[in-house]
Amino acid sequence: MTMAQIRVYSRPGCHLCEVLLDELLPLVRGVGQVKVIDVETRPDWKSAYGSRIPVVEVDGRYVCQHRLDRKALRRALAGDQPSPAAS
Repeated sequence: MTMAQIRVYSRPGCHLCEVLLDELLPLVRGVGQVKVIDVETRPDWKSAYGSRIPVVEVDGRYVCQHRLDRKALRRALAGDQPSPAAS
């Protein structure tokens, strides 16, 4: 079984990002690899995600933003289609 690739778009000093990561990491241990992406390092990331952080993607698909949606995360890890991204 391959590990899910989980991206969390974040920025240094983001309190919501820290809270989300604290909740996310224990839930995905052993089933997913988490990569934290600093949106400040690329203008396209800052433009796309800057006001929405934290944003979680699993295997390149949007899962949630601002707060961890545990149900959406479970669906994404199970391979179900996630909800569309909020714009």
